[in-house]
Amino acid sequence: MTRLTLLASVLLFLIATLADGAAAQMVRWTDDRGQVFYSQGLESVPERHRAGARFIGTADAPAPAAATTGTPAAAIKPTAGKIQFTPGKPIMVKAKINDGGTADLMLDTGAQVTVVNPRVLAALGVGTRDAQRSTVRGVTGSTEALSVTIDSLEVAGTRVGPLQVVSHDVGFDSDGLLGRDFLDRFTVNIDNQAGVVTLTPR
Repeated sequence: MTRLTLLASVLLFLIATLADGAAAQMVRWTDDRGQVFYSQGLESVPERHRAGARFIGTADAPAPAAATTGTPAAAIKPTAGKIQFTPGKPIMVKAKINDGGTADLMLDTGAQVTVVNPRVLAALGVGTRDAQRSTVRGVTGSTEALSVTIDSLEVAGTRVGPLQVVSHDVGFDSDGLLGRDFLDRFTVNIDNQAGVVTLTPR
């Protein structure tokens, strides 16, 4: 599989479009056996499970589970921040996880969830013992992933937590994606001419 094909597959699995409405959003739902699934759009969820489905990155999403590192899951108040980038290139950010090491994430306003490479999470001591095994479904098929809760994610001085992220290898030159579950806490202004992203708490 080529890099471009792999990237396209990952985007189909993990990224929803920016259009408004339920059909464009990722939905988290659980089947009769307790298996967690992620699907794009409510219509992709079997009818008998739709009542318990929750949109990711919205006020309707379920509250995050307690952090796996043992730190109380107290909400962190977001602060403002600025990210410098080179116009015409992907916006890359250094994301500090649990006040420890960093991950190089691609800022993606179309990704409903933040995705971090399992290798990076393991190196930072984020355990998967209490992780939820889930299946991410897209138009081309499905892939297995784990959902883990981290205490905090810090980008350019902005800090959010606790946050549930998907542990998955997106297959290109970054450690993952910074998605809307983080970005939706802010008003995001992208100035392509100046090469600056401003995050202002909502």
